[in-house]
Amino acid sequence: MNATDVEKLIQTEIAGSKAIAEGEGCSFQVTVISEEFAGKSPVKKQQLVYGCLQDMISSGEIHAVQIKTFTPQQWQDKNPS
Repeated sequence: MNATDVEKLIQTEIAGSKAIAEGEGCSFQVTVISEEFAGKSPVKKQQLVYGCLQDMISSGEIHAVQIKTFTPQQWQDKNPS
């Protein structure tokens, strides 16, 4: 599994999302930007992303994942152009 595979998996499962994955092998850091996170608690946001990766985690393809989640507005506020 590589970072591109992780990004595609998340973007397929969370419609309209943008995923940025870093890492290789079985350990990844993932940033996900999606309107789906609006109004959700931090735990619910994490659960959404973990749900996308659950099969890979269960199989051992992914051993460790660090997740950061943002709505598009939060992402824009954090990264002004």
